[in-house]
Amino acid sequence: MLQKCEGIIIRSSNYGENNKIVTIYTRELGKVGVMARGAKKPNSRLAAMTQLFTYGTFLFQKSSGLGSLQQAETLSSMRSIREDLFMTAYASYMAELLDKGTDSLERNPFLFELFLQMFQHLDEGQDPDILLRMFELKMLPVLGVTPHLNGCVNCGSTDGTFHFSIREAGFLCHRCFEKDPYRLVVSQGTVRLLRLLYFFDLNRLGQISVKTETKNELKLVLNSYYQEYSGLYLKSKRFLDQIENLRDQL
Repeated sequence: MLQKCEGIIIRSSNYGENNKIVTIYTRELGKVGVMARGAKKPNSRLAAMTQLFTYGTFLFQKSSGLGSLQQAETLSSMRSIREDLFMTAYASYMAELLDKGTDSLERNPFLFELFLQMFQHLDEGQDPDILLRMFELKMLPVLGVTPHLNGCVNCGSTDGTFHFSIREAGFLCHRCFEKDPYRLVVSQGTVRLLRLLYFFDLNRLGQISVKTETKNELKLVLNSYYQEYSGLYLKSKRFLDQIENLRDQL
């Protein structure tokens, strides 16, 4: 049965001498794996269409195992991402997080739209750190490990000074600090931004300017939370960390 889907290539690996196996995150079907026969040949019509991060429409023969890619049409090559080592590192981490955090054929049009918008904003040169933190936050419900961000996780209070507790999985207000002596002490600007990025509609994203200190606190909170709760160990995360360290030294 032939199936036509709109999607983004999130993983690509060589298979044999001339073929590729690509994983496409689609609007219609969720995550789909297909064989692209002959895609490694330079003159193949599928060579350009099966590059990582390509956004397009894909026609494939569906089967119980791997499908077979028949045709593809590029809607956006996301070239500026692929041609920049730093952007590639961010995009690779987002793609692997989506890949490892979802099951095959688990349809989620909202998640597809979110992922597509993330890549479009990256391609347009938006702040990759803020985009990444937003994507990490919005992936938490998908992973089933949503933190409590709408007030104090212990008493429910929505006013006062807040810190973030990894152990309690959410914010603690100043009245409840003793619940976790190892809570992460963050600025109230970081508290507000964590809430904003989690609940924010990406369609309304403009040019956000965030201080380096705030970015570092966001990264600390989310790195610690993912390490504690996600169960994911991503190769692309190690690569991204190396790239970020290199960037900070420049």
